[in-house]
Amino acid sequence: MVIRTIVTYPTESAKEIAERFLKVPPFPDYLTRRGPYISSSVDEGVINLSIYELENSKLAEGLEFIGNYLAGFFGVPGFTYEIKPLYELEEALKMIGMG
Repeated sequence: MVIRTIVTYPTESAKEIAERFLKVPPFPDYLTRRGPYISSSVDEGVINLSIYELENSKLAEGLEFIGNYLAGFFGVPGFTYEIKPLYELEEALKMIGMG
């Protein structure tokens, strides 16, 4: 299973984001982070995509950790985020009674 996060902020907030990023706690062993991958656009500013891989049994813990991690950026002007768990096809089929 994976959890996908998208973080956006205006370019004017990049320095404060970077300063906070250097102070956040390390990730637990049960989360494997891919990224962050960075892009930008005129409309959204800086866009940061991360993928976190974890075992299904750790989903609740993973969501809680990532939520707390991102809370460390609250108060940065223009900071927004989205957290989404993404299921493998077999898992999604089970959720609708087809697996």
